[in-house]
Amino acid sequence: MTIRKPTTLIFISTVLILFAWQTPARAPQADTSIDTFWMRFKVAVINSDKGGVARMTQFPVTMSYGLPAIRTRSQLLARYKQVFMGEANAAKCFASAKPQKDPERPKEFTVGCHNGSGQEVIIYRFVLTKLGWKFKSLDNINE
Repeated sequence: MTIRKPTTLIFISTVLILFAWQTPARAPQADTSIDTFWMRFKVAVINSDKGGVARMTQFPVTMSYGLPAIRTRSQLLARYKQVFMGEANAAKCFASAKPQKDPERPKEFTVGCHNGSGQEVIIYRFVLTKLGWKFKSLDNINE
């Protein structure tokens, strides 16, 4: 009978180890889908949901040449119009804009918007973080 207990214990341990090895780890992770994130972000901008936009932002937000970075949530809320209603109307643009992916930078995507003269010069950049996709920078390629 003493032989059975160690054999049973070894068998159960082996089965558990094999099961754990074959089962992928399912730690809670943020959704890494660009499309899912983009839909949530653009809806937040279109609806002027400043708090929602701030939650989907990684600080500091790098700004166009000559403009100081946005370092905190409160700074983003105060400068929201400058970021999303400045040279381009992001709400209008985001309604039909599609994320542009660069195969050489799989953890980034951009969305381009037209300025008042119809040139796509305002670029919003997004990055994949440990918490999922986040808005990271705004660039005006004319500056």
